[in-house]
Amino acid sequence: MKGLTFKKGIHPNYHKEITCDKKIEVMLPGSELVFPMSQHIGTPCTPIVKKGDRVLAGQKIGEASGFISAAIHSSVSGTVKSIENRLTFRGNKENSIVIENDNLYEETPGMATSAKSDYKNLTKEELIGLVKEAGLVGMGGATFPTHVKLSTPPDKTVEYIIINGAECEPYLTSDHRVMLENGEEVIEGIKILLEVYQEAKAIIGIENNKMDAIKQMKMLAKNTERLEVVALDTKYPQGSEKHLIYAITKREVPSGKLPIDIGCIVQNIDSMVAVCRAVTKGQPVMRRIITVSGSGVKKPCNVEVKVGTSFKEVLEYAEWDMERTVKIIAGGPMMGIAISDVNIPVMKGTSAILCFTDEEVTSVPTTHCMHCGKCVTVCPMHLIPNTLHRHALHEHYDKFMDYYGMDCIECGCCSYTCPAKRDIVQSIRTAKAVIRAKK
Repeated sequence: MKGLTFKKGIHPNYHKEITCDKKIEVMLPGSELVFPMSQHIGTPCTPIVKKGDRVLAGQKIGEASGFISAAIHSSVSGTVKSIENRLTFRGNKENSIVIENDNLYEETPGMATSAKSDYKNLTKEELIGLVKEAGLVGMGGATFPTHVKLSTPPDKTVEYIIINGAECEPYLTSDHRVMLENGEEVIEGIKILLEVYQEAKAIIGIENNKMDAIKQMKMLAKNTERLEVVALDTKYPQGSEKHLIYAITKREVPSGKLPIDIGCIVQNIDSMVAVCRAVTKGQPVMRRIITVSGSGVKKPCNVEVKVGTSFKEVLEYAEWDMERTVKIIAGGPMMGIAISDVNIPVMKGTSAILCFTDEEVTSVPTTHCMHCGKCVTVCPMHLIPNTLHRHALHEHYDKFMDYYGMDCIECGCCSYTCPAKRDIVQSIRTAKAVIRAKK
C-alpha cells in the first residue's frame, strides 16, 4: 500500500520484526521506585510529600510549578523513603522522590471519584483540567505537557488533530502493540479530543509496515465521525511532528512557528490511551509501555512497567546479557541517549531500552568532511548540516543561527548517512543547547 510521505529522509534497517509480534507483558517493580520531579519539558515539579509519608497508587506527589509543567503521581503504594538527587537518563542528578514499594498497589480513592464517563457533558476547560490533573505529557518522548498543547490561544483554530502512529524509530514497537491491544482506548481518547475541538477533524497516520495496525484502527474508527485513518510511507523521520503534518495535510510549519500556527496539533498513540484513562477512569500517568530489544537481551519484549521502575530491573526481566552488551540506549537508536548507568528510573517519556553487542555496534574512525553533500540530500528540514557542523565546532553561533540551525530536529539523518562518520547531529545539539542557555 502506497502511503503519504514528506521530502527527503532515510530508510535505515528497522529491526522491528524482533518485537512487533510480542504482546505487551506486565512487569511489577521491585522494592524501590524513583520519581524525578522533572519528567516533562518545562518547570520541575515541587514535592508535596515528605519522608515517612505513606502514599497510594495514583496519589499526586509532585505539584506542577508553572504553566508549562506536569504533575507527578506515585505508581505504587508505599512509604516515602527520601527526597534526594538521583541520576536520570539525561546524565545529571535531579531532585527525586524515592518510594519504598509495599507491593499492595492500593489506589487512592480520588481516582474513582474523578472519573467522567459522561464526558460529552463537560466543557472544553473541564476536559483539559482533567488532563492537567492527571499529569499527561507527550508519550512519544518529547514529554511536552498535554494540557498546555490543548490550551490553544483564542486567536488560533484547530482544524486537524493528527494522531502519530508512525513509530518510525528502528526497533521500537510499543505504539504498534498499543494500537493492536488497546485500540478501543486510543479511539476513546481521540473522541475526547474531538469534544474539545468540535470543528476539527482527527487523522491517525500509521506507517505501512504496520498493516495489521492500519486494519485494526480503520475497523475501530469506522463509526466515528470526523475521524480518518491513513497509511504513511515507511521512512525516517516520518513520525517527526512537522513531517507528519506535511505528509498528511501538505501544510508546512514555518521556521520559528508551531503546528497550531497552521491549524494543527499532534498527539501520540499512547497519549490517547492516557487521555482516555484520565477522563473516563480518573487515572493519572502511572505506567509506560517500553520496547526492550537488541542482541544484548535474550528475551526482547514489549513490557508495561510502573513509572519509577529501575532500568536495571526492566533489563533483568528481559534477560539482559550484561557481559556481551557494549552500548545501552534510552529511546530509539536515532534520537535516543546512550547511558552508562542502568540504576536510573523509567520516566513518562521512556519509550525503549536497547542493548547492543558488537554484532550491532561498529567502531569506524572519523575522517575529515569530504563535502560530498550526502547530509544535505537527506536532511528533512532542508538544512545544510555540514555547514552547521562546522559553525558549531568553531562556536560561530551567529553564523549557526544564520543557517537556521535552531530549526534542526536532531533526527540524526545526517550522521547516519555521513561517509566520514562525523558526529554532525551531536555538535548541532550542543550548539543549540549553548544558544538556549545564553538566551
